Amino acid sequence: MVELTSIEFKLLALFIRGRGRVLSRERLLAGAWGPDTFASDRIVDNHIANLRRKIEPDPANPRYLRNLRGLGYRFDG
Repeated sequence: MVELTSIEFKLLALFIRGRGRVLSRERLLAGAWGPDTFASDRIVDNHIANLRRKIEPDPANPRYLRNLRGLGYRFDG
């Protein structure tokens, strides 16, 4: 069993619903933190890194949560 924070859970739910589609950092911010958040895009990267450590077999070479440089992230699970 993997324990997730509430933000990690929201991010994972967004990824599962959008499986195979690229989700921008802005979309992830709005979906997990709310549309009126003033958090930076970097907070998304930090939470993605934490989520990878929990769900990826090798977080340094992600298989599920892929970064598409300049576009966002895609879930290939």
